[in-house]
Amino acid sequence: MKKLFLIIPLLFLLSTSCTQRIFDFTIISTKNLDLSQMDSYTRGTARVEGTDAVYFVLFVPLGFPNMKEAIDKAIETTPGAVALVDGVVFNKAWTAILTTYTAYIVEGTPLIDPNLAQLNGQEIGKYNYCKLNRKGKIKEFRILSAEEYEVEKAKIQGLD
Repeated sequence: MKKLFLIIPLLFLLSTSCTQRIFDFTIISTKNLDLSQMDSYTRGTARVEGTDAVYFVLFVPLGFPNMKEAIDKAIETTPGAVALVDGVVFNKAWTAILTTYTAYIVEGTPLIDPNLAQLNGQEIGKYNYCKLNRKGKIKEFRILSAEEYEVEKAKIQGLD
């Protein structure tokens, strides 16, 4: 029983967690942003989040977190988004015995370029089918449901 009272505090000492606010931002982007078109951009209605994380096993990193990747992931969650406004960047880390997790987390409101959010007058959805000609011009564009997406994906992979 005495060993249990020694092991439990030791496990708590070996398990830690921390989230640190790195900075707040008014506007941030990793995309090419045309500032002359700023008056045509619209704010998204909901905040978005992007994360880039890695694990360390036995103190050996399995990669390194990248803040740019976290920003890209947050921006790319919204079709037509070119930047994030009124946001914050966090660094989160936890350690549990011999494993460590570290991540950059970016939160913000997407800034949307309406010209990119639409394609041939159609709103871009979560699943899209776009066929290009040899010159790279759009030959066919369709918005797909999740089921249609899986069917098209199987065709492309040759699983059908």
